[in-house]
Amino acid sequence: MSEPIIFVDDLHKVYRTGSVLVRALRGIDFEMAAGEFVSLMGPSGSGKSTLLNLIAGLDKPTSGRVTIGGQVISDMDEATVARWRSAHVGFVFQFYHLIPVLTAYENVELPLLLFNMSAAQRRQQVLTVLELVSLSHRLTHRPGQLSGGEQQRVGIARALVTDPMLIVADEPTGDLDTHTSDEILDLMQAVHESLEKTILLVTHDPRAAGRAQRRVQMDSGRLSVETEALQIDNCKLQIEN
Repeated sequence: MSEPIIFVDDLHKVYRTGSVLVRALRGIDFEMAAGEFVSLMGPSGSGKSTLLNLIAGLDKPTSGRVTIGGQVISDMDEATVARWRSAHVGFVFQFYHLIPVLTAYENVELPLLLFNMSAAQRRQQVLTVLELVSLSHRLTHRPGQLSGGEQQRVGIARALVTDPMLIVADEPTGDLDTHTSDEILDLMQAVHESLEKTILLVTHDPRAAGRAQRRVQMDSGRLSVETEALQIDNCKLQIEN
């Protein structure tokens, strides 16, 4: 196992809803190694998505520290953390978050427009990741012309296109049927194994969690259990070229 790339130290997050304080996280300590695939499980309201958002730099803790790749992102101002996030984190969402008027190619290219790259360099990276997720034949299709599984493949390609340090996936199979979910999980596992990507997966589905190397359980804002995930038979696939 590689050295830890993610350090979470005594993390607390408190939200105010009217006059009520909601303690979403209660002193979380957590580490992930570079190249590790970890699933974060727990019931609704357990704090798993809050923890993911803090690790991804989408939110700030009430107290505590998040360090990723040697940088304390919890201390960064909004502009700095936004630049860091665009360069170092790839996001995969439950409902894809694709832009309807853009083609698959254009949706995947979008994160690269923030970088000083030529059109030829962008095209090479976009075509590479779309081939990686087996969608080279759907470059010009818009999201409405794609199935749910194809839209999620576009989402995974978009997450990979900047070659990020970390991929975070929030319920990526939650809107898919069982067969398509298995295909997306096969792809994510293949991305992890072939590209050695660090992946943090939030899910309530034990089958999805079982694809990870390690499963972390959350309950009431605390980490309750960490176990080696049970690998599902025949789930290790190579990415089709």
